[in-house]
Amino acid sequence: MKFFKVKTVEETFTLIEEMIPGIREMETRPLKDSLHCILAEPVVAHENVPAFDRSTVDGYAVYAKDTYGSTESMPGFLTAAGEVNMGEEASRAVARGEAIYVPTGGMLPPGSDSVLMIEHCEEIGGLLNTYKQIAPGENVIRAGEDIRAGELLLEAGIRLRPQELGALAALGITHVKVYREIVAAYLSTGDEIVPYETERLEAGQVRDINYLTVSGLAQEWGIKVIYGGITADDYEGFSSRARELFEQSDLLILSGGSSVGAKDYTTEVIQSLGDPGVFVHGISIKPGKPTILAVAGGKPVIGLPGHPASAMIIFRLFGERVARKLKGEILKNKPERIYARMAKNIASAPGRADYIRVSLSEKDGEWWADPIIGKSGLITTLVKSDGIVEILSEKEGVLQGDYVPVILSK
Repeated sequence: MKFFKVKTVEETFTLIEEMIPGIREMETRPLKDSLHCILAEPVVAHENVPAFDRSTVDGYAVYAKDTYGSTESMPGFLTAAGEVNMGEEASRAVARGEAIYVPTGGMLPPGSDSVLMIEHCEEIGGLLNTYKQIAPGENVIRAGEDIRAGELLLEAGIRLRPQELGALAALGITHVKVYREIVAAYLSTGDEIVPYETERLEAGQVRDINYLTVSGLAQEWGIKVIYGGITADDYEGFSSRARELFEQSDLLILSGGSSVGAKDYTTEVIQSLGDPGVFVHGISIKPGKPTILAVAGGKPVIGLPGHPASAMIIFRLFGERVARKLKGEILKNKPERIYARMAKNIASAPGRADYIRVSLSEKDGEWWADPIIGKSGLITTLVKSDGIVEILSEKEGVLQGDYVPVILSK
């Protein structure tokens, strides 16, 4: 069996997107057991988050206008008119000239439009000295500012990361519909391959370490793996065992025998499993050129090189993409870690490292990082973000167009 026309890496990614089917069988799972599952249906918010106006700091709920002109040298004065207990509704409204203490996360009393941080005021004998003026809406999250009832929160096909679980939990959602877990079967081939537990090797023998490295990666991606053992370089035995494993799994992984030697039967075995068969036999990459990708009867099959380094690199590069597509995940062409250009100016205070959530977009062949500006209490800023930009403590910010390192979300 000769090589098909060798594909480039980019062509291979495109073919994976076009050829690999997605599992469409759904199951309902408890939210706490759904990490890294693929959401099978969109989620529309049925209520506001937060459900009430709340403070983002410890401080005093006030009318912002009542603080205008306040400075440390010329403080303003307000009447301290009580407090809001955490987890309870405010017992009264705030009148002009009054202030009511509110803890972080506490409900904003009716009538107030902002919260003056406790560091910027001082209560003395029922009188609150205000040392800073604030703007309307400062230090406040309004009802529905994070998630608004009726809006699309999450689309189908996304992988549920910790931040998505948090957003769903904020809505009181305890169970979600996800695509079912997929099962992969792994089979090693080669007369020289022996179980990795073999204590003493005979001349020419090699321990099967690919099973541990390849199946370990698959398990990291949330895939259950069936170990099919080792088969010799014999067509009948190899074909029989491969078909048996193929019928037990959603994804068949074959290690070894993907080259063009006289006893390399992998391509013939894969072709015998069903149509359309092999769509990649050889990738323009080093290591790992003799790689096989196929679809047989709606199931993907991967033929990996036998060399351990090649097998692990290829499976990490292409196997993960096959698995993610098979699991029903929407594939996005984004790298793992990058330098990107900042889309906007971002100021930062010297002496403090700032971590700015960003979304990524590709323009004219370059990645751009667009800051997601939002209050610290908003979980949707995490859901919308693709990564985090670190602004080091010695910097006073970054300018639009500057290259910045982006720590990408998993």
